[in-house]
Amino acid sequence: MDPVVSPEVTAELTQILSNLVLGDNQIRTSAENAVNERLARAPELYLLALAQFALSADTEVMRSFSLVLLRRLLFRTAPHQTAKLTLYDHLSSQTLATLERILLRSLSHEPSQVVRRKAVDTICDLANNAMARGRPWHALQAQAFGMVQSHDANAREAAFIVFAGCTNLIMDLQTDAVLGVLQKGLQDSESVEVRHAALRASVEFLMASDPHQLAQSLSLLYPMLDTLPSLPLNQLPKFLGTITPLCTNNPSLFSAHLVALLSFLSALLVPSADPGPTPTVARPYGNGGGVFAFPPVIDGKAKGKEVDIGDSDGEEEEREEVRKAALELMISLSEAKPSMVKRVDGWVGAIVRGCLEGMGEIPEDDASLEVWLDADPSEDPTDDTYPHVYEQSIDRLAIALGGKVVLPSAFQYIPAMLASHDWRLRHAGLMAIAAVAEGTSKVMLNELGKIVDLVTPMFSDTHPRVRYAACQCVGQLCTDLEEVIQERYHEQLFNVLIPTLEAPEPRVHAHAAAALINFCEGVARDTLIPYLDPIVERLLKLLNPPPDSGRLVKRYVQEQAVTTLAMVADASEATFAKHYSSIMPLLLSVLQNANGAEYRKLRVKAMECAGLIAIAVGRDVFRADAGAFVEQLMRIQNSPVDPGDTMLGHYLIATWAKVCQAMGPEFEPYLPVVMPPLLQAASAKADVSVYEEDEEAEDSEGWETISMDGQRVGIKTSAIEEKCQAFETLVIYCSTLGPKFAQYLPQVLELVLPSLRFFFHDGVREACAMIIPMLLACGKTSGTLTHQMVNASFTQLVNCISSESDSSFLASLYKCFTDSLRVIGGPSSLPPEIQTGIIEATKRQLQTLADRRKSRSSRPAAEIEDEKEDLALIEEMEEFAFEDMEKMLKCFDPHHPLLVAISSVRELGLHLDQWSEDEGDGEG
Repeated sequence: MDPVVSPEVTAELTQILSNLVLGDNQIRTSAENAVNERLARAPELYLLALAQFALSADTEVMRSFSLVLLRRLLFRTAPHQTAKLTLYDHLSSQTLATLERILLRSLSHEPSQVVRRKAVDTICDLANNAMARGRPWHALQAQAFGMVQSHDANAREAAFIVFAGCTNLIMDLQTDAVLGVLQKGLQDSESVEVRHAALRASVEFLMASDPHQLAQSLSLLYPMLDTLPSLPLNQLPKFLGTITPLCTNNPSLFSAHLVALLSFLSALLVPSADPGPTPTVARPYGNGGGVFAFPPVIDGKAKGKEVDIGDSDGEEEEREEVRKAALELMISLSEAKPSMVKRVDGWVGAIVRGCLEGMGEIPEDDASLEVWLDADPSEDPTDDTYPHVYEQSIDRLAIALGGKVVLPSAFQYIPAMLASHDWRLRHAGLMAIAAVAEGTSKVMLNELGKIVDLVTPMFSDTHPRVRYAACQCVGQLCTDLEEVIQERYHEQLFNVLIPTLEAPEPRVHAHAAAALINFCEGVARDTLIPYLDPIVERLLKLLNPPPDSGRLVKRYVQEQAVTTLAMVADASEATFAKHYSSIMPLLLSVLQNANGAEYRKLRVKAMECAGLIAIAVGRDVFRADAGAFVEQLMRIQNSPVDPGDTMLGHYLIATWAKVCQAMGPEFEPYLPVVMPPLLQAASAKADVSVYEEDEEAEDSEGWETISMDGQRVGIKTSAIEEKCQAFETLVIYCSTLGPKFAQYLPQVLELVLPSLRFFFHDGVREACAMIIPMLLACGKTSGTLTHQMVNASFTQLVNCISSESDSSFLASLYKCFTDSLRVIGGPSSLPPEIQTGIIEATKRQLQTLADRRKSRSSRPAAEIEDEKEDLALIEEMEEFAFEDMEKMLKCFDPHHPLLVAISSVRELGLHLDQWSEDEGDGEG
């Protein structure tokens, strides 16, 4: 192909690109500036030069780099442009045609597979963006279909990857022709890579198809699934992983294949199990497609009912990846369409058995046990070898399918596991109970006594990791069956947890203390009181062991003991006062003396604990130490900022709030100390980064990447959480101090009103809705409330109600409006335009809710049944909104005509309690 730019430009670009890949920051920055300068001056020339370089560069590295850079630059916002136009949008038709021609040349002639895949990525990005702008790339379509027929397997693979990356090339073609091309690729006899690329294209095609196309394309599932049995071991995870997104996107496609899939996947998941009789796969959808055949053929030989996935040491890692991929596919189908998989005998049993076996595969040797015993739980090197995926998978299965389906399968094995001579199986059995508790809690309640009887003896197990798992199990049960298990079985559980606080192993007694936190979160005060003394006595020994105990103090044990003491104090309330004099001096000593970086966590936990104890015992008991505690908090707050201490700010704000709750009105003198940093945190803006497709997202703690409007957006969640905490703390200060908080009323209201629309965090909005009536009451009581404040508050509330789409927050807004009305003396205190505005906003919201309910009611019954739990939650949130609407309207008129409209919209609900034969279970 003849050059499209001069040799001088090519030479110049070669030097710039060479500098861009260097490690020297100064040289690289200079090269980046050079690229930007030339693009600003002559974008068409240098983009074409970059594309040509992808053909002519001597090394694979430089050809790959030029393609990646071209892809990134084409759709970057053009320099000095205010509108969101990219460099691509400024290119002439001739330049675009030349650019496309160069890239097609690269696709067809590039000898390196690595570079060719970069070319495919760039071509797909260009094609998708061009089509979005109404510019179809017919030459690419023609060339890709031509490459499918090529004798070169690399060309065929590239063509199918293009189809996968740019499905628009095939979506508008005759469906039978597309199916023929895809099926031919799926059955490619020469190359596994071609079959995989064709599988990717097939999955993307099916996910993008409309219902009519799907009806014509059902037969494609046969050749897609038939790619699996003949694969070598190391290729199976890749193929299974490619199919899995389709399970989530359109699980119904797999309905006719579930029996066959079960036979194949269960042999991968539980190699020792008999997958059952070989199924016969019918063809219910007419002609087309191969048969997903069993038994699978590997290396040209039938293997009977079991898939030979290798037993040698060299294949163990590959075998594990196969198991995980098979499990993920089955779990994804189960989550996407629970009612479908429940009908397949053996489906749940195979997953449960696979998970339980996987959970029992922990490396066993004395060295690993010693490492585990000696490690800080947060830095445990053996954690990398723990089979987390199996534990997480059985948890997901239980949440998706519910207790009626999962518990019988799980407890077919768990009792025998707990009785096994192998500690790893005993450990796995306990962890499995903990893992399924959330999803099966409603059914588990019926068998809770039997489960407690199974678990409590394990606290006497000879192996420390089993006792640790027993603590984990009880702690999780206390969370997922909160209040019930504490009320019914507190004696049995305290009788095993309290002695375990004296276990010889730090990791075990620390975990027993952690389990006590979960227990105390759902325990009634009167239930806890009889056990308070022995619990506190043992926790104090963990925090400050007697000199003659010979026990080496582990810092993580002290941290856990302090945290548990805080929870015990919170749960026991004023009764904890008898232990106050033993604990508060220890905590103040920690705050005064634990100043090194290694004591960061202990220090903040001591702050939190002291604050909770202060609330529990009340201001009269706390008053004697309040000055010393506040002095330490002020010293810590005024100390130089430690950039490595990311927890301190959060705990300081939270502890000041606890001190305020404990001291009540006596806290007022400290407001000038605590309010400046609090107002600063509350006024923080959302820190957001928008990433290009190729750009590396921020991968650090406190950041989260989400997809929004087709873009990847990075949000600094740590800053948003601090903002939320600041508003929640303002609620505490205002509600506790009342009129004494009036000096900050204007500043806080100025922050609160716009933050009702802070869409990045629901907690911020909820706190703002909660504090508005408190602020108005504070102003009214103190005589500082103005008409301007009242009108601004209600105007913003009306605007928010008018535009709100979330039913849960809509209820909060109406409650805020109603509570605020009561503060100011009723609707007559409002200007007429605000009174009219709230009624009109309510009419619009009722119409919106009516439309949503009608739309839900029109869905197929099977679809409603599959999503029953989610839909019930949605309607419950709407019910809260209706209730708060009614309260607001009755403030205007006890017989307001819109009250009848609310009743009518309510009747449009699904009445989900009548839908399922599983009524009363509420799961799956």
